Amino acid sequence: MKNVFKPVPITSSEITSKNVYISRRDFFKAAGVIAGSSALVSCAPNIVTTSDSAPIVSAVTQNLKDELGESVTTVKDITNFNNYYEFTVSKEGVAGLAEKFQTSPWDVEVYGLVNKPRKFSVDDLVKKFQPEERIYRLRCVEGWSMVIPWVGFPLAKLLEEVEPTLDARYVRFETVFRPEEMPGQKQAVYPWPYQEGLRLDEALNDLTILATGLYGGELPAQNGGGIRLVVPWKYGFKSIKAVIKIELTSAQPSTLWNTIAPNEYGFYSNVNPNVDHPRWSQSTERRIGEVSRRDTLLFNGYAEQVAHLYEVMDLKVNY
Repeated sequence: MKNVFKPVPITSSEITSKNVYISRRDFFKAAGVIAGSSALVSCAPNIVTTSDSAPIVSAVTQNLKDELGESVTTVKDITNFNNYYEFTVSKEGVAGLAEKFQTSPWDVEVYGLVNKPRKFSVDDLVKKFQPEERIYRLRCVEGWSMVIPWVGFPLAKLLEEVEPTLDARYVRFETVFRPEEMPGQKQAVYPWPYQEGLRLDEALNDLTILATGLYGGELPAQNGGGIRLVVPWKYGFKSIKAVIKIELTSAQPSTLWNTIAPNEYGFYSNVNPNVDHPRWSQSTERRIGEVSRRDTLLFNGYAEQVAHLYEVMDLKVNY
């Protein structure tokens, strides 16, 4: 049966284009911003020009909102309330444990069913693809949400570089395995390293990005630095952090949470208020920083861009 969706208009898929990124480190030097500093406040990048006509990025205080008029979550909450089991199951404890996690230099290997397998440095990707700001809602499967101003570029641009073959149908992602820096990886209860996957058409959708920063600055370790996936219409655990491997495959890849509890975490894991988690309702959510709950939107409010990907699927079966 064909699904019928009520789309939510989206106008912020390209906000504040960044043709000025030299590298992640150089950006901070140019902008006068220090990673992890308390000086990071609600800000939006603004293009200015130096005396030698070389544009740089300057942080200016603004009230950032998404296309639905929702204010972005504070940088304090974004960087101090994190689900990152590689460090700890405590959301408030990740930032402290991640302080010594090395995010630069960082390389990503892209291989599998591609014509041009290659390893890329994140600094080179930043130079080549000129990241832009994307203000996206993040909906956790646990029932809480945020609005985050990411800095990144479409995953499609990277995949175009390696030329997927005609047999490629899925994209598998794998995170770094460094138990000496990520104490949670010493816990054998989880099948480390973390793995996730998308269908190729999902990966090529313009909303799907690889994030290299947030709030106009570098991507903190506790938020997935050196580089992470962001798929805003899916529950947050699909947006794998600290990615070092991207593999194109013909078969649907295994994913960590789907492997552990397939009856609770499906491969697709699209945000859907009509399909409850076996242990709680998904019809509402609590926005971090707010007290009351709000209704959850189908596909997290991005139906206009992505509903066509699932038109012939039963979303209660393919959850």
